[in-house]
Amino acid sequence: MFGLFKTPSFADPALGEFRRKGGMWRGEIALGDIRAPLALPGSRAAPDPQALDIARSIATDYPGWRAGIAASLFEHYAPYAEGVGTADLEAPAEALTHISQPDQVWRHTSVEFVAVGTLDGELGVEIGYRVAWDEEHTLGARLRNGRLLELNGSVLPP
Repeated sequence: MFGLFKTPSFADPALGEFRRKGGMWRGEIALGDIRAPLALPGSRAAPDPQALDIARSIATDYPGWRAGIAASLFEHYAPYAEGVGTADLEAPAEALTHISQPDQVWRHTSVEFVAVGTLDGELGVEIGYRVAWDEEHTLGARLRNGRLLELNGSVLPP
């Protein structure tokens, strides 16, 4: 009887185990030396096969995406750097050293989640970032077919 309420699971040889929760298949993914939560769409029985294929390539594709994501994060940082100390913007809790180039953003950035989902009608990847200079928002780097589509200024984990 209790088997009816058991959380479904799915094992992928490359990505490991997933559990279905909140309408998504949830597991973990390695991005370099960090691990992040991974969410995939799918049926009650298994993750979507195309979403699985995309997810399997994220770890190897991520190093090639980092420069474009860093440039977008740096662009997002610039207005905060200019506004800190003015009446409009308080300094963040984490003391920020001056970030003068895009590759320096990573010391002040953490990955909150990785999700494969529908972006404008096609499957794509969203990587959620927390950044020291914008404590109120999770930023979302949205990619499809290896191309950065946008850095969304406020996203929610799936």
